[in-house]
Amino acid sequence: MTDGPRPKVLLVEDHPLTLFGLQRFLEERYTLVGSASEASAAVDLILERQPDLVLLDVQFPGGGGAAVIEAVKPKAPDIKFLAFTVSTSAEDVVRLFRAGVDGYIVKTTEGFELEEQIDTALAGGRPVSRYVAGHLLEIDEVVGTHSELESLTPREREVVTLIARGFKYREAAEELGMSQKTLETHMKHVFDKLGVASRSEVTRFAFETGFIQPGDFV
Repeated sequence: MTDGPRPKVLLVEDHPLTLFGLQRFLEERYTLVGSASEASAAVDLILERQPDLVLLDVQFPGGGGAAVIEAVKPKAPDIKFLAFTVSTSAEDVVRLFRAGVDGYIVKTTEGFELEEQIDTALAGGRPVSRYVAGHLLEIDEVVGTHSELESLTPREREVVTLIARGFKYREAAEELGMSQKTLETHMKHVFDKLGVASRSEVTRFAFETGFIQPGDFV
């Protein structure tokens, strides 16, 4: 995070030990404006406190994360929602994204990575753990053909696939058997063709257009 007022974060989690640990984690890095353990109370608290971001589990009493997002988004569309959960099921991933979640992170994520993902979501990115990214292919609200995507070469499509799944440049380069410098050159071409300026925008474009080609990648 940069210097300045800390972003306001609200936590929704029903497991007492996890709640305690996340509260400590968030208080050290952000302004924690409240926490809740069930959907109805969470909705009321979010609308009252108006956080910048809500970190929430997927399953908890009252309808879970999707119910909270669906209740809040129409009234406060600028609030970001980041799912933080043990669930990697396709059903949960698709349900949350259809509800309007801004990112989906699994709880095996290290603390420093979670902070990065929260900051990414706050900045307008769409962080998604690589373990669940492939499930987004199952979302049927797919936008039609995009000329920008058609302009990508097969290699550039492979690069976009890995970056959209959360691979860092070095990891993607190793996976594709190329140098990081070569991968960065491919990404520059992708930026130009898609009309974007960052990897988070590439990721959001790939998800929102329904474009991810998993091929043989895990």
